[in-house]
Amino acid sequence: MSQRQSRRAAWMALLGALFGAAPVWAQTVTTFSVPGAVHTRAFGISPSGAIVGIYVPAGPGFRGFHRGPEGLTMIDYPGALATAPIKVNPRGDVVGWYTNTGVAPLHGFLLRDGEYSTLDVPGATSTQPFGINARGDVVGAYQNADGVFHAFVLRKGVLTSFDAPGANLTQAVDINSNGDIVGVFRDTSNVFHMFVLSNGTFSTVDYPGAASTGAITIGVGINPKGDVVGQYRDALQVVHGFVLDASGYTTVDIAGYPATVLTGINPRGDIVGRARGTDGFDVAFVIHR
Repeated sequence: MSQRQSRRAAWMALLGALFGAAPVWAQTVTTFSVPGAVHTRAFGISPSGAIVGIYVPAGPGFRGFHRGPEGLTMIDYPGALATAPIKVNPRGDVVGWYTNTGVAPLHGFLLRDGEYSTLDVPGATSTQPFGINARGDVVGAYQNADGVFHAFVLRKGVLTSFDAPGANLTQAVDINSNGDIVGVFRDTSNVFHMFVLSNGTFSTVDYPGAASTGAITIGVGINPKGDVVGQYRDALQVVHGFVLDASGYTTVDIAGYPATVLTGINPRGDIVGRARGTDGFDVAFVIHR
């Protein structure tokens, strides 16, 4: 297919096998790039398989894309220099953020039925929505004038801010249909950890051995079954993708790429992410269950 064969700086690498034994959810893997893009990064995938993400063109800023049965369409907040769609829910609502300047302030947006609306935390200097579930609940992070990141959840028009216990940075990055939230926080030793917030209870989660080596664990997506995907950095600072489900952790590395990041997972277990090649460019991928 032409999208798979054309990419800037000659990317179209083979997908190959995943690191280690292929888990049962990994049936087929496909990489793709937006034609003419320097980088392509997928962030969210709906139950029907629609994918949203960003691409970096040759010019300034970056743009959003939607990849579905109708093909590839662009997502650009009107008048913005850069637009970053991050997640898409079952009805096709998309959340993300945009900037008019290329730097802060960042503004959140909701794209629903073809109409854009700004979604900002009142009084915040920057707002970044990162996740939306089937009910339309939105999670994300915002900064005040002190530059500290706090997490938020917006449910039925009511906005609630929260921080992980003992954290000096908290970001909520996805929410499933049960209301479970996955995110990342930084502790007082400046080590990053993943958290899951379920029924008001915080659980800190680290890829085995990651925290003890000063490495990081970041959960980026969660589906209704509670399966979590994300990334961790090992003691050698190599970035790997991971899946955390009822069977435990599984490392996911796309063969031929030095770095793999998983960013989204839908109810049936399809996963999206990005892999960085030896040429320094990112290619998006989808793993179909």
